[in-house]
Amino acid sequence: MKLILSDSDSRPLWKQQLSSSIESVNKLLRILEIDPSILNLSEQASEQFSLRVPLPFVEKMTKGDINDPLLKQILPIKEEEEVHPGFSSDPLEENTANPIPGLIHKYKNRVLLIGAQTCAINCRYCFRRHFPYQNNKISTHQIDSIINYIGQHEELDEVILSGGDPLANNDRTLKNLIEKLNTIKHIKRLRIHTRLPVVIPDRINHELLEWVSNSKRPITFVIHVNHPNEIDETLKQAISQLRSAGSMVLNQSVLLKGINNDTRTLIQLSEKLFNIGVMPYYLNVLDRVSGSAHFEVSEPEAKQLIEKMMINTSGYLVPKLVRERADKPYKMPIK
Repeated sequence: MKLILSDSDSRPLWKQQLSSSIESVNKLLRILEIDPSILNLSEQASEQFSLRVPLPFVEKMTKGDINDPLLKQILPIKEEEEVHPGFSSDPLEENTANPIPGLIHKYKNRVLLIGAQTCAINCRYCFRRHFPYQNNKISTHQIDSIINYIGQHEELDEVILSGGDPLANNDRTLKNLIEKLNTIKHIKRLRIHTRLPVVIPDRINHELLEWVSNSKRPITFVIHVNHPNEIDETLKQAISQLRSAGSMVLNQSVLLKGINNDTRTLIQLSEKLFNIGVMPYYLNVLDRVSGSAHFEVSEPEAKQLIEKMMINTSGYLVPKLVRERADKPYKMPIK
């Protein structure tokens, strides 16, 4: 099930893989040799939040397995149509912390820059699945406004590039953005939140490594892996290259019912991450975005899972269990 691309395509391999992402449920299920009639699929859910998954990620799935933990993260099903109290389109109220297009300023010392309008993969539990990206498109003029805003707020010492997925941009754009951020004296650290190294490991190419290694400020990458099956040799090589370029690499996961809400899976995830040079960072309780209630794991269960991890593995392999709330200026540890 390897992706075959045209030799005549002059674009970088990762761009070819990105543009060849699967956006048809039927095509995905044909590749995986799964009969759609045995699944609880939803056309409405797919219309509201489309399927999008690159083939390198599909290749990590098990053919014929309707309960594959990677497949369950991206497949639109009828449970998404259900309405649940407490779930909303903007669970973190980011629209109220959006002072200028493309920027979210919620925390005191750090600001989040919407570095891209799209992701390489559409995760069904994404808390920004309803985010108004159309109102946050970043033009050259808006980048200058963002740089000016950050420059005027000296309480800021870190900029986080998120999105969407910032690595969906080309390297020239990212290089220019990093260079502009590096001119702001009170910014000490840069952080990039991305799932692209996981779903398209070829994204970590020579051009990217060049601007990362040449950055005047250290760049920390926070990747997003939820299940040990997402970790393979290609991701290991990508992480090794990022670390060789001088970057720290952390991981944050979302606790998802039916995917990773058992101690054995979480320990295996932490061990495999550590073995490829990634530190477990956060285990996030689900942000209550509309359409994701079927993934929710209760806080009491989450606390029990963390306690069992602490009993059965080394402390540095246990991620911080956190919940983000709209009314708090920090991620809340769940103790």
